[in-house]
Amino acid sequence: MMVRAGVDAIILYFADHISESANQRVQQFRDYMQRNAGDWITELVPAYSSLLVYYDVLQRTESQVKHSLKELLESLDDASTSGEQQQVTEHVIEVYYDQSVGPDLARVAKQHGLSVEQVIEKHQQQSYRVYAVGFAPGFAYLGEVAEDLQTPRLDSPREKVAAGSVAIAERQTAVYPLPSPGGWNIIGRTAKTLYDPSSGELNTMKSGDRVRFTGISKEAFLAQGGLLDE
Repeated sequence: MMVRAGVDAIILYFADHISESANQRVQQFRDYMQRNAGDWITELVPAYSSLLVYYDVLQRTESQVKHSLKELLESLDDASTSGEQQQVTEHVIEVYYDQSVGPDLARVAKQHGLSVEQVIEKHQQQSYRVYAVGFAPGFAYLGEVAEDLQTPRLDSPREKVAAGSVAIAERQTAVYPLPSPGGWNIIGRTAKTLYDPSSGELNTMKSGDRVRFTGISKEAFLAQGGLLDE
């Protein structure tokens, strides 16, 4: 489905729900467009199950863009494209899991009838897919969290969440790259820098990447430059 998203943008929806297969299709078509669409495309923004396409209004009308997108979708050879080896980067994020930096850790455990240790173990058990990057520079939406860890957002968001905070919301987990307001359940903190504009790269993680979390001690966290709340 294609929906107008402004004077110079179209959104393509590939599904009406979150799934890895739908997100893979989004990434597949994004990559295909980058290779084949031409310079009338000004920006492509992938999300969970949709792709936002910005185009040059001096080159094409909305009707022409929709027609081109339809042709590109029809010409995408699923068999050959799916056979290509897509390079996937896996990121390992070291986390200090503790209630001193994870104020919601004990509550998440209690809500699911788990011990704090079990919550930490379950959060580290799987590799998470980067479904989308947004909200703030470097903020990657990761999924999917194990069913027995899925926890609703806070009723009242915090005014300030510390950079590096590792959190859960519903089926997603994420790391806050910068100090910001937030309503996710915070279970730990990392010293890893996820947003460094001086490096020339806004996002260290990209859609389609994989992320694994591993626990570290307080001493290791501090040695890496991690900060505790005052």
